[in-house]
Parts: sequence; structure tokens; C-alpha cells
Amino acid sequence: MIENSQSDSKVVQPTPNSKRITLLTKPRLILRGVLIALALVTVYSLVTLDAGNLKFSDAFQSLGANLQAMFLHPGVGQDTWSLLLRALTTSVALAMLTTLLGAFFAFFIAVFSARNLVPSWLATSIKAVMAFIRSIPTILWVLIYSVVMGLGANAAVVGLTFHSIAYLVKAYSESIEETSADTIEALKASGVGFWPIIFQAILPSIIPALLSWTFIRFEINFANAVAVGAAAGADDIGYYLFMASGFYFNFHEVGLIVYLLLGVAIVLEVVSMKLRGHYLQKN
Repeated sequence: MIENSQSDSKVVQPTPNSKRITLLTKPRLILRGVLIALALVTVYSLVTLDAGNLKFSDAFQSLGANLQAMFLHPGVGQDTWSLLLRALTTSVALAMLTTLLGAFFAFFIAVFSARNLVPSWLATSIKAVMAFIRSIPTILWVLIYSVVMGLGANAAVVGLTFHSIAYLVKAYSESIEETSADTIEALKASGVGFWPIIFQAILPSIIPALLSWTFIRFEINFANAVAVGAAAGADDIGYYLFMASGFYFNFHEVGLIVYLLLGVAIVLEVVSMKLRGHYLQKN
């Protein structure tokens, strides 16, 4: 007869009075310290804030009037509909051009930065360079190229494309790395060349991911095109937004431009969802 050796085992449960031990790791301590420091700086700034003769009731009343003029009574102001629509088209074209150029160059660079395709040292080196480029904001790249090439659309195109390449290389390389290294090695062992593996084995399986990342970058480039329009002198919708808000103080036109930008953003999102859904159903 075999006896169950676990019949006499006892389950020890914690007593209600047992204390819970919480370990504070170094990152958690640093995070708490930073939050406490920011809270103290915020409190000190509010206490020592010199409001002068500012009356908050009048300030909020003026803010409400400006918001009402922007969003309830939009208008073309000193410009015309044709001028604003042409500037909006310029912004969309600028975003599209820089996204297509960035996606084209980024794909081939991403191939040589994927660790399942190339040696680790090469992939790490390329990703480090791309990380450095991404760490610098797009507006700074546009200003740098504005100094080199002069103000105009050329500096905006080069600056936006430069940052787009660095952004998309990271996204594309991570999508390529999702392909199993064993599958790639099996294809190489069967005699398949490097580029046939890329275009016939890897690319068809990652098209939905590439489309998603590309459209995300398109939306980012559209927002950046609006932001750098005045800085680079690209004569797009960003220039007229800057003039209406910071020069003419025409909040009616500011509201109209905001509605135009919102409409374009909604259209881009719908197109992105339709294209991605089409390729997902196809695959």
C-alpha cells in the first residue's frame, strides 16, 4: 500500500498581522525624487509668481472671447479661400514627398540594420547613427539646412526627409526582425539570394506593418510641415497660421485654419485604416 507522503503537509498562510515588505529599487527612488522636485518647483513658482496688475477674471473672459471667435465664427480674414486651400495643398504635398522619400531610403537602410540579416556590429552601428539623428528635433534639422541652402521649400524637404529616414529605419528594422532567423537561414541554405529573400519572403509578410508606420510618419510630417512652414519660408499653411495668430491677431482665420487641418487629419486617418484593412484581408 502506497501512502500519500503529502497528506501531512501543511499550507502556511500569512497572518493578518504580517507586514508587507516593499523594495524600493534605484530607478523607483530616482523617479520619486524627480516627481517630488518637480512638485516643489511648481509650488514655488506659483507662490512667487508676479501677476502684476493682471485680473484673472478679465483674462479668462478674454480667453473665452478668443476661443469663441476661433471655433464658432471662423473666417478667411485678410486672405482668401483659394490662397488658404493652395497653402494647405502645399503642406500636404510637402508631407507626402518627404514621407515617400524617407520611406524609400529608410527601407534599404533598415535591411542593413536588421540583426537577423546582417552582422550585429553593423546593425548596432546604423541604429546608433539613426538614434542620434532622431534625438535632434525636426525643426532644428530644417533650420540647419535653411542656413546651408537658404530659406525656402528645399530646406524643409531635406530636413523633414532626413528625420523621416531616421524614424522609419527604426520602425522598419524592427518589423524585419520579427521574421524568424531560422526561416532566413533555411532559405539561404536552399540557395536563395539575399535580395530575393527580402522582396519575396520578408516584404510580403510585413507590408501591413510598413504601411502603418509609413502613414504614422505621414501624419507626423504633416504636423511638422505646418510647424516649420514659417521657419523655413515654405509658403504653406503654417506660414499663414503664424501670420494670422502672431502678426494680424485674427482669431477668426486661426479657427478656420485649425478646422482645415483637422479635416485633413481625419481624411488621412480614414485612408490609413482603409489601406491597412485591405492588406490585412489580402494576406
